[in-house]
Amino acid sequence: MSGRLQGKIALVIGAGQTPGDTIGNGRATAILFAREGALVVAVDRDGASAEATVATILEEGGQASAYAADATVEAEVEALVASCKSSYGRIDILHNNVGIGGDDAGPAHVTEEVWDRILGVNLKSAIFPCKHVLPVMREQQSGAIVNISSIAAVCSTGIVAYKTSKAGLNAYTQALAVGNAKYGIRANVIMPGLMNTPMAIEGISAARGVPKDDLIRARDAMVPLGAKMGTGWDIAAAAVFLASDEAQFITGIVLPVDGGQSARVG
Repeated sequence: MSGRLQGKIALVIGAGQTPGDTIGNGRATAILFAREGALVVAVDRDGASAEATVATILEEGGQASAYAADATVEAEVEALVASCKSSYGRIDILHNNVGIGGDDAGPAHVTEEVWDRILGVNLKSAIFPCKHVLPVMREQQSGAIVNISSIAAVCSTGIVAYKTSKAGLNAYTQALAVGNAKYGIRANVIMPGLMNTPMAIEGISAARGVPKDDLIRARDAMVPLGAKMGTGWDIAAAAVFLASDEAQFITGIVLPVDGGQSARVG
């Protein structure tokens, strides 16, 4: 690797993953950040999963530590950021990768419980880390924030709570970028398309009772570029670019990484 993040302290929220056959977006990003020279603080509600990510990084000769925290609980996020600042003196990169779906429905059928749960997790898990990292980055007069949204924000219609949460994250990130540009802080958001990740494949397969191979074929067929889903590594590569100094004049963008799927919407 080329050391594009050499010497950076990177806080990756959602660095564990759902068990499965492939790698998730958060774990892939944490590993690629470390390969590019960052010291990674891998955070997940599931501490064992964060430790597994760190173990892979250490085996490759990278630098990383694990931290168990629920990003939707502000007190836990505040303690996480304080610990990171105390241990390393700075936070150069914040990557927010937590998100859920499940039991969603259209506007006429979504329940209050599902609406509150999905919006609560998908927005709080980015808003709280940003809130508590911003004072650190403002003091430094530098920093890069990358949030993970979804093309559901612009494409989907039948999963109204998920769609709304991701559209909200896009809007939040743009406000974050404009409001913090004067401090040298950049904020961008990635919208993954159909990805072959454990959360998607194992999760949807179990929820719908569909064999994984059938689900993969159906999802692949929906992608214009090569008729094949992306992987966690595709999201990680985009995140490395946005977190790196190569993107020093890029802030407030919403970047689809989707094999052209959202281009069909126009």
